[in-house]
Amino acid sequence: MQTAKTNLDYASLELLRQTHPAWRLLCSPHAALVASFLNRIFIVPNVRTMAQSNLVESLEDELFALREYLGAEALPKPARDYLNDWAQPERGWLRKFYRQDSDEPYFDLTPATEKAISWLESLSARSFVGTESRLLTLFELLKQMSQGSETDPQLRIAELRKRRDEIDTEIARVLSGDIPLLNATALKDRFQQFTQLARDLLTDFREVEQNFRVLDRRVRERIAQWDSGKGSLLEQIMGERDAITDSDQGLSFRAFWDFLMSSQRQEELSTLLERVLALPPVAALHPDARLYRVHYDWLEAGEHTQRTVANLSKQLRRFLDDQAWLENRRIMDILRGIENKALALRDSAPETEIMYIADTSASINLPLERPLHTPTAKPRIENIALTAGDSEVDTNALFSQVVIDKSQLIHHIQHILQDRVQVTLRETCELRPLQHGLAELVTYLQLGDAGFKTMIDETITDTIIWQSSDKTGQAWAKQAQLPRVIFVR
Repeated sequence: MQTAKTNLDYASLELLRQTHPAWRLLCSPHAALVASFLNRIFIVPNVRTMAQSNLVESLEDELFALREYLGAEALPKPARDYLNDWAQPERGWLRKFYRQDSDEPYFDLTPATEKAISWLESLSARSFVGTESRLLTLFELLKQMSQGSETDPQLRIAELRKRRDEIDTEIARVLSGDIPLLNATALKDRFQQFTQLARDLLTDFREVEQNFRVLDRRVRERIAQWDSGKGSLLEQIMGERDAITDSDQGLSFRAFWDFLMSSQRQEELSTLLERVLALPPVAALHPDARLYRVHYDWLEAGEHTQRTVANLSKQLRRFLDDQAWLENRRIMDILRGIENKALALRDSAPETEIMYIADTSASINLPLERPLHTPTAKPRIENIALTAGDSEVDTNALFSQVVIDKSQLIHHIQHILQDRVQVTLRETCELRPLQHGLAELVTYLQLGDAGFKTMIDETITDTIIWQSSDKTGQAWAKQAQLPRVIFVR
């Protein structure tokens, strides 16, 4: 776990003495009672939370035994008053809270109190102080950091081959009958370090929970004082929660949880603990019986941390929903006020114009609807001499022009659609053959009327046939193929 550096000058230490709960606990006249009782109730059995009734009963038994030894006037207050006093913010040795499904208060140990108790435990004289395992651990950590940050593939491969050679050498020694074993001192040294790290790991969980509770409290205070938009508020809240989750401490806790949740890892830990605790040098140290299931204590503490984070997220969501409900209620109050004022002014309409709307729809101009630039055509005037025309030109061509009457074609289509919903162009030409050939057919394609619509089905091709004659009067059959044209009523 990463620890913050503290300057041990006079001002910093004086501030810690006045504000830090652990220091206040050590300076308290009841420090022995608080530390011994909380250690026996919370730390030794790895209890995360306890109801007030159970905790009061345990403290009453503790106070009864102490009064028998110290006298009735030594600890005069009842157990409930002591617990409430230890949970006061100015002391901060216990955390008092209420669960959602219960109206009875619960108590939990604070990280500062657990640190103070751990420090007091380290003051006790130890019959054995090991240093070899710590040095090996430090050396192994340095090797992991060095090898884990190496980017040169050749160096990584060389290190892996070196480790492979060492493993092969050790396998050859074991096969030859030379089996190196740890002596009793080395076993005691490593077991002592394992015990200390296991307890420190349980201590870290409470600090992780405390970090999330501090974040939740800060977010609630910000929501209560927020007067801007909800979007920016949610962005800041989720940013801070992600900052805790993605911090070094959060990532390390997530990796630890994923590692421990593996059933294979749990079985491996159980097997290793049984084998190690059965060794004679380790059994001679009389280890705590809870070490047999310390990995289950880690699971229980980690699960409690996960539940705490989930409950904080749920409470935060409910708090935001309450804020949204209040905002919606305020909006409805404003709308009802407008409706009441409008009803009051319904019979006394204003005589003059008080408001006008320029347009009821938006004017949308798409970029591709703009016409392209058309250059101005400059007339070119040539000075040429006019010549007289040929007086022998045949003027009959001026009177032989073909004119298509669109109104007759429209009337013909409307007459057909009186007894049917739709008709194709081919059927129309069959009922009334083309009189003017291709010109009349093209005119059909240009028709448009309020009584029918023209639709084209490009998947079907129709063939339209009509009769035509040349100048000699000889008749010819002509045809045109085009997509199906449908006139719909």
